[in-house]
Amino acid sequence: MEPILLKAEHEKNSRALTTYLNRGGYSALKKALIMNPEDIREEVKKSGLRGRGGAGFPTGVKWGFVPQDSPKPKYLICNADESEPGTFKDRKLIHTDPHMLIEGIIISSYAINAYTAYIYIRGEFYEEAQILEKAIAEAYKKHYLGKNILKTGYDLDVYVHRGAGAYICGEETALMESIEGKRGQPRVKPPFPAVVGLFGCPTVINNVETLACVPHIIERGADWFASIGRPRNTGPKLFCVSGHVNRPGVYELPLGVTYREIIEEHCGGVRDGKKLKGFIPGGSSAPVLPASAIDIKADFDSVAEAGSMFGSGALIVLDETTDMVWLLENLLTFYTHESCGQCTPCREGGHWALEIVRRIRRGYGRPEDLETLERISRFASQGMTLCPLGDAFCGPITGVLKHFRGEFEAAIAKAKPLPKKKLPVLPVRSGRGTFGM
Repeated sequence: MEPILLKAEHEKNSRALTTYLNRGGYSALKKALIMNPEDIREEVKKSGLRGRGGAGFPTGVKWGFVPQDSPKPKYLICNADESEPGTFKDRKLIHTDPHMLIEGIIISSYAINAYTAYIYIRGEFYEEAQILEKAIAEAYKKHYLGKNILKTGYDLDVYVHRGAGAYICGEETALMESIEGKRGQPRVKPPFPAVVGLFGCPTVINNVETLACVPHIIERGADWFASIGRPRNTGPKLFCVSGHVNRPGVYELPLGVTYREIIEEHCGGVRDGKKLKGFIPGGSSAPVLPASAIDIKADFDSVAEAGSMFGSGALIVLDETTDMVWLLENLLTFYTHESCGQCTPCREGGHWALEIVRRIRRGYGRPEDLETLERISRFASQGMTLCPLGDAFCGPITGVLKHFRGEFEAAIAKAKPLPKKKLPVLPVRSGRGTFGM
Protein backbone atom coordinates (compact mmCIF):
# COMPACT_ATOMS: atom_id res chain seq x y z
CA MET A 1 0.00 0.00 0.00
CA GLU A 2 1.24 3.48 -0.85
CA PRO A 3 2.09 5.39 2.35
CA ILE A 4 -0.58 7.90 3.31
CA LEU A 5 0.01 8.94 6.92
CA LEU A 6 3.75 8.23 6.74
CA LYS A 7 4.31 9.65 3.28
CA ALA A 8 6.79 12.19 4.62
CA GLU A 9 8.75 9.67 6.70
CA HIS A 10 11.88 9.75 4.54
CA GLU A 11 11.43 13.26 3.18
CA LYS A 12 14.09 15.86 3.96
CA ASN A 13 12.91 18.65 6.26
CA SER A 14 9.47 17.02 6.42
CA ARG A 15 8.26 19.13 9.35
CA ALA A 16 8.58 22.47 7.54
CA LEU A 17 5.48 24.22 6.23
CA THR A 18 7.03 24.76 2.80
CA THR A 19 7.67 21.02 2.48
CA TYR A 20 4.10 20.25 3.49
CA LEU A 21 2.72 22.75 0.97
CA ASN A 22 4.87 21.26 -1.81
CA ARG A 23 3.29 17.92 -0.98
CA GLY A 24 -0.21 19.39 -1.42
CA GLY A 25 -0.71 20.30 2.20
CA TYR A 26 -3.65 22.47 3.30
CA SER A 27 -5.47 21.88 0.01
CA ALA A 28 -8.01 19.78 1.94
CA LEU A 29 -8.52 22.71 4.31
CA LYS A 30 -9.29 25.06 1.40
CA LYS A 31 -11.82 22.53 0.14
CA ALA A 32 -13.36 22.02 3.59
CA LEU A 33 -13.82 25.71 4.40
CA ILE A 34 -16.21 26.17 1.48
CA MET A 35 -18.25 23.13 2.53
CA ASN A 36 -21.11 23.03 4.99
CA PRO A 37 -19.86 21.70 8.39
CA GLU A 38 -22.68 19.14 8.37
CA ASP A 39 -21.46 17.82 4.99
CA ILE A 40 -17.98 17.33 6.44
CA ARG A 41 -19.43 15.38 9.36
CA GLU A 42 -21.39 13.20 6.94
CA GLU A 43 -18.34 12.60 4.76
CA VAL A 44 -16.29 11.43 7.75
CA LYS A 45 -19.19 9.26 8.89
CA LYS A 46 -19.49 7.74 5.40
CA SER A 47 -15.75 6.98 5.33
CA GLY A 48 -16.12 4.59 8.26
CA LEU A 49 -13.21 6.18 10.14
CA ARG A 50 -13.04 4.73 13.65
CA GLY A 51 -11.07 6.27 16.49
CA ARG A 52 -7.41 5.22 16.45
CA GLY A 53 -6.85 5.86 20.14
CA GLY A 54 -8.13 2.50 21.37
CA ALA A 55 -11.92 2.46 21.62
CA GLY A 56 -12.55 2.35 17.86
CA PHE A 57 -15.72 4.45 18.06
CA PRO A 58 -16.93 5.87 14.69
CA THR A 59 -15.53 9.39 14.42
CA GLY A 60 -18.33 10.95 12.39
CA VAL A 61 -20.93 9.57 14.79
CA LYS A 62 -19.01 11.04 17.73
CA TRP A 63 -18.99 14.46 16.07
CA GLY A 64 -22.74 14.18 15.54
CA PHE A 65 -23.36 14.03 19.30
CA VAL A 66 -22.31 17.68 19.69
CA PRO A 67 -25.51 19.77 20.08
CA GLN A 68 -25.21 22.42 17.38
CA ASP A 69 -28.02 24.48 18.91
CA SER A 70 -26.13 24.93 22.20
CA PRO A 71 -25.32 28.59 22.96
CA LYS A 72 -22.11 27.52 24.69
CA PRO A 73 -18.72 27.55 22.88
CA LYS A 74 -17.54 24.22 21.50
CA TYR A 75 -14.07 22.74 21.88
CA LEU A 76 -11.94 20.20 20.04
CA ILE A 77 -9.17 18.40 21.93
CA CYS A 78 -6.44 16.38 20.25
CA ASN A 79 -5.37 13.61 22.61
CA ALA A 80 -1.59 13.28 22.19
CA ASP A 81 -0.99 11.85 25.66
CA GLU A 82 -0.05 8.40 24.25
CA SER A 83 1.06 6.72 27.46
CA GLU A 84 -0.11 3.14 26.85
CA PRO A 85 2.97 0.88 27.07
CA GLY A 86 3.86 -0.40 23.62
CA THR A 87 2.30 2.58 21.78
CA PHE A 88 4.42 5.17 19.97
CA LYS A 89 2.70 5.89 16.64
CA ASP A 90 1.33 9.34 17.52
CA ARG A 91 4.77 10.49 18.56
CA LYS A 92 6.02 9.34 15.15
CA LEU A 93 3.32 11.33 13.35
CA ILE A 94 4.04 14.51 15.30
CA HIS A 95 7.77 14.14 14.80
CA THR A 96 7.45 13.50 11.08
CA ASP A 97 4.50 15.54 9.81
CA PRO A 98 3.01 18.01 12.35
CA HIS A 99 1.20 20.11 9.73
CA MET A 100 -0.88 17.10 8.66
CA LEU A 101 -2.17 16.90 12.23
CA ILE A 102 -2.78 20.65 12.41
CA GLU A 103 -4.73 20.57 9.14
CA GLY A 104 -6.83 17.73 10.53
CA ILE A 105 -7.48 19.71 13.71
CA ILE A 106 -8.63 22.78 11.76
CA ILE A 107 -10.99 20.81 9.51
CA SER A 108 -12.40 18.84 12.46
CA SER A 109 -12.90 22.01 14.51
CA TYR A 110 -14.72 23.64 11.60
CA ALA A 111 -16.90 20.54 11.23
CA ILE A 112 -18.20 20.83 14.82
CA ASN A 113 -18.24 24.66 14.85
CA ALA A 114 -15.45 24.94 17.41
CA TYR A 115 -13.34 28.08 17.58
CA THR A 116 -10.77 26.85 20.11
CA ALA A 117 -8.75 23.62 20.02
CA TYR A 118 -6.22 22.09 22.39
CA ILE A 119 -3.45 19.57 21.79
CA TYR A 120 -2.95 17.72 25.07
CA ILE A 121 0.52 16.16 24.88
CA ARG A 122 2.29 14.12 27.51
CA GLY A 123 5.02 15.97 29.35
CA GLU A 124 7.75 13.51 28.35
CA PHE A 125 7.27 14.46 24.68
CA TYR A 126 9.33 17.62 25.12
CA GLU A 127 10.77 17.67 21.61
CA GLU A 128 7.41 16.88 20.02
CA ALA A 129 5.77 19.72 21.97
CA GLN A 130 8.37 22.10 20.57
CA ILE A 131 7.78 20.76 17.06
CA LEU A 132 4.05 21.42 17.42
CA GLU A 133 4.58 24.92 18.79
CA LYS A 134 6.80 25.78 15.82
CA ALA A 135 4.34 24.32 13.30
CA ILE A 136 1.43 26.18 14.90
CA ALA A 137 3.41 29.44 14.70
CA GLU A 138 4.03 28.78 11.00
CA ALA A 139 0.33 28.10 10.44
CA TYR A 140 -0.64 31.36 12.17
CA LYS A 141 1.86 33.30 10.06
CA LYS A 142 0.36 31.95 6.82
CA HIS A 143 -3.24 32.52 8.05
CA TYR A 144 -4.17 28.84 8.37
CA LEU A 145 -4.90 29.64 12.03
CA GLY A 146 -6.19 32.73 13.81
CA LYS A 147 -8.80 35.23 12.66
CA ASN A 148 -10.56 34.94 9.30
CA ILE A 149 -8.68 31.84 8.11
CA LEU A 150 -7.97 32.10 4.37
CA LYS A 151 -10.50 34.98 4.27
CA THR A 152 -13.41 32.60 4.85
CA GLY A 153 -14.63 34.21 8.07
CA TYR A 154 -13.74 31.17 10.19
CA ASP A 155 -11.61 31.74 13.32
CA LEU A 156 -9.63 29.12 15.21
CA ASP A 157 -6.99 29.24 17.93
CA VAL A 158 -4.93 26.14 18.78
CA TYR A 159 -3.01 25.71 22.05
CA VAL A 160 -0.51 23.05 23.12
CA HIS A 161 -1.16 21.89 26.70
CA ARG A 162 1.55 19.72 28.25
CA GLY A 163 0.61 17.06 30.78
CA ALA A 164 2.70 15.90 33.71
CA GLY A 165 3.23 12.23 32.92
CA ALA A 166 0.07 10.62 34.35
CA TYR A 167 -1.24 7.64 32.36
CA ILE A 168 -4.76 8.30 33.62
CA CYS A 169 -4.83 11.63 31.72
CA GLY A 170 -5.09 9.67 28.49
CA GLU A 171 -8.70 9.02 29.56
CA GLU A 172 -10.76 11.79 28.02
CA THR A 173 -12.51 13.13 31.12
CA ALA A 174 -9.32 13.06 33.22
CA LEU A 175 -7.62 14.86 30.35
CA MET A 176 -10.22 17.65 30.51
CA GLU A 177 -9.80 17.91 34.27
CA SER A 178 -6.06 18.35 33.71
CA ILE A 179 -6.55 21.10 31.12
CA GLU A 180 -8.83 22.90 33.59
CA GLY A 181 -6.01 22.89 36.14
CA LYS A 182 -7.44 20.19 38.38
CA ARG A 183 -6.14 16.81 39.50
CA GLY A 184 -6.29 14.41 36.53
CA GLN A 185 -9.12 12.14 37.67
CA PRO A 186 -11.94 10.72 35.53
CA ARG A 187 -15.43 12.20 35.75
CA VAL A 188 -18.72 10.38 36.20
CA LYS A 189 -20.46 9.72 32.85
CA PRO A 190 -23.08 10.68 31.76
CA PRO A 191 -23.04 13.53 30.95
CA PHE A 192 -20.63 12.76 28.14
CA PRO A 193 -18.03 15.25 26.85
CA ALA A 194 -19.95 15.91 23.61
CA VAL A 195 -22.63 17.59 25.74
CA VAL A 196 -20.80 18.65 28.93
CA GLY A 197 -17.06 18.63 28.39
CA LEU A 198 -14.23 21.13 28.76
CA PHE A 199 -15.29 24.06 30.97
CA GLY A 200 -18.79 22.58 30.95
CA CYS A 201 -19.14 23.05 27.18
CA PRO A 202 -19.67 20.60 24.27
CA THR A 203 -16.32 18.96 23.47
CA VAL A 204 -14.97 16.43 20.98
CA ILE A 205 -11.79 14.53 21.86
CA ASN A 206 -9.94 12.67 19.11
CA ASN A 207 -6.63 10.89 18.92
CA VAL A 208 -3.66 12.19 16.86
CA GLU A 209 -3.86 9.45 14.23
CA THR A 210 -7.64 9.88 13.92
CA LEU A 211 -7.33 13.60 13.19
CA ALA A 212 -4.44 13.00 10.78
CA CYS A 213 -6.79 10.89 8.63
CA VAL A 214 -9.34 13.69 8.21
CA PRO A 215 -7.51 15.80 5.55
CA HIS A 216 -7.10 12.71 3.37
CA ILE A 217 -10.80 11.88 3.63
CA ILE A 218 -11.78 15.42 2.60
CA GLU A 219 -9.17 15.56 -0.18
CA ARG A 220 -9.83 12.14 -1.74
CA GLY A 221 -13.36 11.38 -0.58
CA ALA A 222 -15.08 8.97 1.78
CA ASP A 223 -15.37 6.23 -0.85
CA TRP A 224 -11.61 6.20 -1.39
CA PHE A 225 -10.97 5.89 2.35
CA ALA A 226 -13.61 3.17 2.74
CA SER A 227 -12.01 1.17 -0.10
CA ILE A 228 -8.93 0.59 2.10
CA GLY A 229 -9.21 -2.24 4.62
CA ARG A 230 -12.46 -4.14 5.03
CA PRO A 231 -16.10 -3.37 5.96
CA ARG A 232 -16.44 -1.63 9.36
CA ASN A 233 -12.64 -1.52 9.54
CA THR A 234 -11.64 1.00 6.90
CA GLY A 235 -8.61 3.08 6.11
CA PRO A 236 -4.87 2.90 6.72
CA LYS A 237 -3.60 2.07 10.20
CA LEU A 238 -0.33 2.67 11.96
CA PHE A 239 0.92 -0.44 13.78
CA CYS A 240 3.67 0.09 16.34
CA VAL A 241 5.51 -3.17 16.86
CA SER A 242 7.81 -3.83 19.81
CA GLY A 243 9.12 -6.82 21.72
CA HIS A 244 10.88 -9.84 20.29
CA VAL A 245 11.01 -9.04 16.56
CA ASN A 246 13.94 -8.35 14.26
CA ARG A 247 12.61 -5.02 12.99
CA PRO A 248 10.49 -3.19 15.59
CA GLY A 249 8.99 0.11 14.53
CA VAL A 250 5.91 1.85 13.11
CA TYR A 251 4.33 0.31 10.01
CA GLU A 252 1.49 1.74 7.92
CA LEU A 253 -0.79 -1.01 6.63
CA PRO A 254 -4.47 -1.36 5.74
CA LEU A 255 -6.76 -2.61 8.49
CA GLY A 256 -7.40 -6.32 8.08
CA VAL A 257 -3.89 -7.59 7.34
CA THR A 258 -3.00 -10.66 9.38
CA TYR A 259 -0.66 -10.62 12.35
CA ARG A 260 1.41 -13.21 10.52
CA GLU A 261 2.06 -10.71 7.72
CA ILE A 262 2.98 -7.98 10.19
CA ILE A 263 5.35 -10.14 12.23
CA GLU A 264 6.94 -12.30 9.54
CA GLU A 265 6.95 -10.09 6.44
CA HIS A 266 7.22 -6.54 7.70
CA CYS A 267 9.09 -7.11 10.98
CA GLY A 268 11.38 -9.88 9.78
CA GLY A 269 10.04 -12.54 12.13
CA VAL A 270 10.79 -13.34 15.75
CA ARG A 271 14.30 -12.31 16.69
CA ASP A 272 17.23 -14.73 17.09
CA GLY A 273 15.32 -17.47 15.24
CA LYS A 274 13.17 -18.26 18.27
CA LYS A 275 9.56 -19.41 18.14
CA LEU A 276 6.57 -17.16 18.73
CA LYS A 277 4.88 -17.81 22.05
CA GLY A 278 2.19 -15.15 21.95
CA PHE A 279 1.47 -11.51 21.25
CA ILE A 280 -0.43 -8.59 22.73
CA PRO A 281 -2.42 -7.07 19.84
CA GLY A 282 -3.51 -3.66 21.10
CA GLY A 283 -1.16 -2.21 23.70
CA SER A 284 -0.37 -3.59 27.14
CA SER A 285 -3.99 -3.52 28.40
CA ALA A 286 -5.18 -5.96 25.69
CA PRO A 287 -5.40 -9.66 26.67
CA VAL A 288 -2.49 -11.64 25.29
CA LEU A 289 -3.18 -14.08 22.44
CA PRO A 290 -1.28 -17.35 21.81
CA ALA A 291 0.89 -18.03 18.77
CA SER A 292 -1.94 -20.05 17.24
CA ALA A 293 -3.88 -16.80 16.73
CA ILE A 294 -1.25 -15.37 14.38
CA ASP A 295 -3.50 -15.68 11.32
CA ILE A 296 -6.37 -13.55 12.63
CA LYS A 297 -6.95 -10.20 10.94
CA ALA A 298 -5.56 -7.10 12.61
CA ASP A 299 -8.70 -5.00 12.94
CA PHE A 300 -11.23 -4.00 15.61
CA ASP A 301 -13.82 -6.70 14.98
CA SER A 302 -11.55 -9.68 14.28
CA VAL A 303 -9.45 -9.16 17.41
CA ALA A 304 -12.59 -8.75 19.53
CA GLU A 305 -13.93 -12.05 18.16
CA ALA A 306 -10.62 -13.69 19.13
CA GLY A 307 -11.13 -12.59 22.74
CA SER A 308 -8.79 -9.62 22.91
CA MET A 309 -8.81 -5.91 21.97
CA PHE A 310 -7.36 -4.18 18.91
CA GLY A 311 -6.87 -0.98 20.91
CA SER A 312 -4.37 1.46 19.44
CA GLY A 313 -2.82 -1.16 17.16
CA ALA A 314 0.28 -1.54 19.33
CA LEU A 315 1.62 -5.06 18.78
CA ILE A 316 3.93 -6.50 21.45
CA VAL A 317 5.57 -9.75 20.33
CA LEU A 318 6.59 -12.44 22.84
CA ASP A 319 9.03 -15.23 22.02
CA GLU A 320 9.25 -18.70 23.58
CA THR A 321 11.56 -17.52 26.39
CA THR A 322 8.98 -15.14 27.90
CA ASP A 323 8.02 -16.01 31.46
CA MET A 324 4.27 -15.32 31.61
CA VAL A 325 4.26 -14.91 35.38
CA TRP A 326 6.93 -12.23 34.98
CA LEU A 327 4.94 -10.66 32.13
CA LEU A 328 1.82 -10.30 34.27
CA GLU A 329 3.81 -8.85 37.18
CA ASN A 330 5.42 -6.35 34.81
CA LEU A 331 2.05 -5.15 33.48
CA LEU A 332 0.31 -5.05 36.86
CA THR A 333 3.18 -3.03 38.32
CA PHE A 334 2.51 -0.34 35.74
CA TYR A 335 -1.27 -0.25 36.09
CA THR A 336 -1.36 -0.25 39.89
CA HIS A 337 1.15 2.61 39.92
CA GLU A 338 -0.96 4.63 37.46
CA SER A 339 -4.34 4.21 39.19
CA CYS A 340 -5.74 7.57 40.29
CA GLY A 341 -7.26 5.89 43.37
CA GLN A 342 -10.86 7.08 42.94
CA CYS A 343 -12.48 3.66 42.46
CA THR A 344 -12.15 0.86 45.02
CA PRO A 345 -12.07 -2.03 42.48
CA CYS A 346 -9.09 -0.42 40.71
CA ARG A 347 -7.30 1.04 43.73
CA GLU A 348 -7.55 -2.09 45.90
CA GLY A 349 -8.02 -4.79 43.28
CA GLY A 350 -4.95 -3.84 41.29
CA HIS A 351 -2.63 -3.95 44.30
CA TRP A 352 -4.22 -7.16 45.55
CA ALA A 353 -3.68 -8.84 42.16
CA LEU A 354 -0.10 -7.57 41.97
CA GLU A 355 0.78 -8.93 45.42
CA ILE A 356 -0.63 -12.35 44.47
CA VAL A 357 1.38 -12.50 41.24
CA ARG A 358 4.53 -11.31 43.03
CA ARG A 359 4.10 -14.09 45.57
CA ILE A 360 3.61 -16.71 42.83
CA ARG A 361 6.71 -15.54 40.99
CA ARG A 362 8.81 -15.73 44.16
CA GLY A 363 7.79 -19.33 44.75
CA TYR A 364 5.14 -18.84 47.46
CA GLY A 365 1.96 -19.31 45.43
CA ARG A 366 -1.14 -21.10 46.72
CA PRO A 367 -3.66 -23.21 44.76
CA GLU A 368 -6.50 -20.75 45.44
CA ASP A 369 -4.53 -17.79 44.02
CA LEU A 370 -5.68 -18.28 40.44
CA GLU A 371 -9.33 -18.34 41.42
CA THR A 372 -8.77 -15.15 43.44
CA LEU A 373 -7.19 -13.44 40.44
CA GLU A 374 -10.19 -14.39 38.32
CA ARG A 375 -12.59 -13.06 40.95
CA ILE A 376 -10.69 -9.77 41.10
CA SER A 377 -10.96 -9.50 37.31
CA ARG A 378 -14.71 -10.10 37.38
CA PHE A 379 -15.34 -7.49 40.05
CA ALA A 380 -13.01 -4.78 38.69
CA SER A 381 -13.90 -4.86 34.97
CA GLN A 382 -16.97 -4.49 32.77
CA GLY A 383 -17.88 -1.00 33.86
CA MET A 384 -17.16 -1.33 37.58
CA THR A 385 -14.86 1.72 37.56
CA LEU A 386 -15.31 5.31 36.37
CA CYS A 387 -12.80 4.86 33.55
CA PRO A 388 -11.38 1.86 31.62
CA LEU A 389 -8.33 1.47 33.89
CA GLY A 390 -10.17 -1.27 35.79
CA ASP A 391 -10.53 -3.19 32.52
CA ALA A 392 -6.95 -2.26 31.60
CA PHE A 393 -5.35 -4.13 34.50
CA CYS A 394 -7.83 -7.02 34.25
CA GLY A 395 -7.15 -7.63 30.54
CA PRO A 396 -3.63 -8.99 31.08
CA ILE A 397 -4.90 -11.22 33.92
CA THR A 398 -7.66 -12.84 31.88
CA GLY A 399 -5.43 -13.27 28.85
CA VAL A 400 -2.52 -15.04 30.52
CA LEU A 401 -4.76 -17.25 32.66
CA LYS A 402 -6.81 -18.29 29.64
CA HIS A 403 -3.90 -19.22 27.40
CA PHE A 404 -0.93 -19.79 29.73
CA ARG A 405 -2.51 -21.02 32.95
CA GLY A 406 -0.14 -23.99 33.03
CA GLU A 407 2.85 -21.76 33.80
CA PHE A 408 1.11 -20.38 36.88
CA GLU A 409 0.01 -23.85 38.01
CA ALA A 410 3.57 -25.16 37.59
CA ALA A 411 4.95 -22.30 39.68
CA ILE A 412 2.35 -22.91 42.39
CA ALA A 413 3.03 -26.68 42.39
CA LYS A 414 6.66 -25.97 43.38
CA ALA A 415 5.72 -23.39 46.01
CA LYS A 416 7.38 -23.17 49.43
CA PRO A 417 5.64 -22.31 52.70
CA LEU A 418 5.04 -18.58 53.02
CA PRO A 419 7.71 -17.00 55.28
CA LYS A 420 6.69 -14.92 58.28
CA LYS A 421 8.69 -11.87 57.21
CA LYS A 422 7.54 -9.62 54.37
CA LEU A 423 8.71 -10.69 50.91
CA PRO A 424 11.22 -8.38 49.18
CA VAL A 425 10.11 -6.63 46.00
CA LEU A 426 12.17 -8.00 43.12
CA PRO A 427 12.77 -5.91 39.97
CA VAL A 428 10.31 -7.02 37.30
CA ARG A 429 12.80 -6.44 34.49
CA SER A 430 15.79 -8.35 35.82
CA GLY A 431 17.33 -10.90 33.49
CA ARG A 432 14.67 -10.64 30.79
CA GLY A 433 16.40 -8.65 28.10
CA THR A 434 14.55 -6.01 26.11
CA PHE A 435 10.82 -6.50 26.17
CA GLY A 436 9.72 -3.26 24.55
CA MET A 437 7.63 -2.04 27.49
